[in-house]
Amino acid sequence: MNEILWVCMLILNFTAVLMLYRFLGETGLYVWVPIATILANIQVMKIVQLFGFTATLGNIAYASLFLATDILSENHGRRAASRAVWIGFLSMLLSIAIMSLALAFKPDASDFIQDSLYQIFSFMPRVLCASLCAYLVSQFYDVACYHFWMRVRPGIKWLWWRNNFSTLSAQLLDTLIFVGIAFYGVFEWKVYVSIIWTTYALKALTALLDTPCIYIAKSMYQKNLIPKCD
Repeated sequence: MNEILWVCMLILNFTAVLMLYRFLGETGLYVWVPIATILANIQVMKIVQLFGFTATLGNIAYASLFLATDILSENHGRRAASRAVWIGFLSMLLSIAIMSLALAFKPDASDFIQDSLYQIFSFMPRVLCASLCAYLVSQFYDVACYHFWMRVRPGIKWLWWRNNFSTLSAQLLDTLIFVGIAFYGVFEWKVYVSIIWTTYALKALTALLDTPCIYIAKSMYQKNLIPKCD
């Protein structure tokens, strides 16, 4: 059942990216980035069994961020993709800051949600730092790497290459930074390495599955189906 739900979530997330892009253009992707950023940071706290491994949710929502920035890089340039990265970073930072302040309010005796909210939004400083650093470094690396391969391997026939190579390497960088900051020294070495490769394996699988989406986005753009920003 988990694997079926995982596939359904993947289809829903990637379809949302394409539909927002189709009807809102660049703006649609700028709308999606904060949604996916916040969802990924909430979902990552849920532990599930997927394909025989213990894993966290959030990998699909997080991978959709790379799809969004790759579409922006391909069709609208590096500045547009970098803008999306900053939007995601600020949405993560502000949502955590605002919810931390909300948690500081003393709840009424009739309140029943404070403990649940606390579990979701009271991130440990080390994990929060890991998440912010990994996001910022890997996303800007992805944008830079994508544009490097656009120069080296231009043209539609190399679209799959620059999409996959930039995303797969960026996801590896993201995993190493996040797990390194959040968990190094917390677990024994064997467990630590297992967390790295299982986390990256799911991210890599999701990244490979987004390849048809960027071709669809490119096709829509070439057919002038994408609204232009005012």
